[in-house]
Order: sequence, then structure tokens, then C-alpha cells
Amino acid sequence: MANTNIYDVAAQAKVSLATVSRVMNKPEKVNPETRERVLKVIKELGYRPNAIARGLASRKSTTVGIVMSDVSRASTSQLLGGIMDIAKQYDYSLKLFSMPEGEDPKEVVKTVIAEQVDGILFLNDELETNNLNAIINNIKDAQIPIVLCNVIHDDLDVPVVSIDYEKAVYELTNDLINQGKKLIYFVSTVRTYSVNVHKLLGYEKAMKEHGLEPLVFRTSGEVSINKLHFEEFLKNNKIEAAISVRDSIAVSLMNIAINQGIRVPEDMSIIGLQNTKYALLSRPTLTCVDTPVYDIGAVSMRLLTKYMLDEKVEENKVLLPYTIVKRESN
Repeated sequence: MANTNIYDVAAQAKVSLATVSRVMNKPEKVNPETRERVLKVIKELGYRPNAIARGLASRKSTTVGIVMSDVSRASTSQLLGGIMDIAKQYDYSLKLFSMPEGEDPKEVVKTVIAEQVDGILFLNDELETNNLNAIINNIKDAQIPIVLCNVIHDDLDVPVVSIDYEKAVYELTNDLINQGKKLIYFVSTVRTYSVNVHKLLGYEKAMKEHGLEPLVFRTSGEVSINKLHFEEFLKNNKIEAAISVRDSIAVSLMNIAINQGIRVPEDMSIIGLQNTKYALLSRPTLTCVDTPVYDIGAVSMRLLTKYMLDEKVEENKVLLPYTIVKRESN
């Protein structure tokens, strides 16, 4: 095939452009199975790298794919701020890919891989564990470096930058118990997202250590839906405290409680786990775990850079420090 180019090779071998480049220039940097697959495709297509192709393969321009669920979320915009500032320092190009609820995540990942990105930052914390595992396996097969950004994964081979959500929620729950509260609810989402599983583990551990029954209430992130859930729930249940996986859900619960004559924090304490703008805009203001979201984005981009440049990585599970910001809701 006279007109075959490096992009054709990458597409047929299902690897990134960077991987084809490494096979041609630094084959020892590529695992044997992938290297043989690429070499086989090169032979089948009759690809002969010329000076121009080699120039493309060694180009300085680097493209990073960013996969997210919803760019409108306050936490997502902060993550992007940290990512973009570091990407600008390295002169990277960024491509954004949305993975909204209801869309097949595997198809979205196929699109990302087909775009020949050099690395992927995965921001979507709204995936069930089985879907997240499938996506990571597909990206690994394509030999594209990936870093999970504010997403938790237990696989030791998967790079993660986040905070220790399990520890943070454990501390919060213990604090509420030490205040004399027993009817403490963990307010989560209907869908079981992987990151929320770790938050729940911290809550359950603290409750069980004090001989208390874990109380979990699941609702929607949509205000119009959770409003109805909370109105009915608060009429029929006594709650002394609530820890919410999202600030927006925590504020929604707070508003409904106040409308029903429940005093916050005198009758019920409410805590969020993000410290977004909603925490400061609510009245009373919301006590939160302060997740350093901007820093998580920036560190994720730096970590991904090391993988893309084949540099040595000392630690691929980076847990940044967090603080608990006490405000008026507790």
C-alpha cells in the first residue's frame, strides 16, 4: 500500500501514534506482545517510514484526551482548571470527551482511542465498577497511558490521583458520633458509582465500630427528583445527621429540612464531601471535606506526562491531603 502512513498502522494495530513511534525508534520500551502486533501490521501494510513520517512520529505536539461525565459540575470545572494550567506549560493539546448517563461508555472509549490521543485523563466518577473496569482494560489494550483523576480504583496497576475518601468519611462519621449523634444517614446516589463505594466504606466502618446501624438513603442528583424523595423521607424518619456524597444533594436536603421546620444544625447536622461553591452559597453554610480538586487535576496531568515520556514513576497511587472545613451546618 503505497500511501500507507503511520496513522494507518496505529489504527489497524489499535494502538496510539506514540506506541507506533516507540516500536520504530525505541522498541525496548514496548512490551513484546504489542511490539509484535505493530510490526506485523507494518509488514502487512507494507509501511515504510520516510523522513516526513519519522518527523511526525517524533513530533513535539502531544494530545491528551479528557473523559468526563458532565462539564457543568462545579468539581469538574475545578479539575479542568488544574489540568489546563499544567497542559499549557507543556504545550499540550486537549480534547474533551463527554460520557453522559445513558450513553454506552465502551463506545465513547472507542471514539477516544480512534482519535489517536497520546494519553488519557479519566475524570468520570459516575461509573459502576464493572463499566470502569471494562473501559480501563480497553485503554490498556490500546497501549495508551491513562490516569484516573479523582476516581478511585483498587487495581495496583491503574494510576490514580485523589484523596483517601474512605478515611475522610470515617473521620467525619466518628466526629458526629462523638457529638452524641446516633441516627446518622449516608446520603448517596441511586446508581452505585465506584468512588462512592469507598466513601460508604468509611461511614460503615465508623458506625459499626460504635455498635450503630448504618443508615443509607439513595436519591438522584437531579433536584426535581430528590426534592420529592427528601420531602417524603423527612416526614417519616428521624435524622440527627446526614453525610452527602455531593454538596448539591446536601444543600437540597438542607432546604427541604428547613422548609419542614427542622433546624440546621440544632436538630440535624448536614455535611458535604466536595466543598464546591454550593457549600458557601447555602444558608446555613455547609460543613465539608475540602477536596483539593484543582491540585488533583494538576498532579494528574504531571503524572500522565511521566507515563507518556516513559519516565520512572515512583508512586502511581497519589492521595493528596484533605481538610475538613467546619461551617454552620454542623
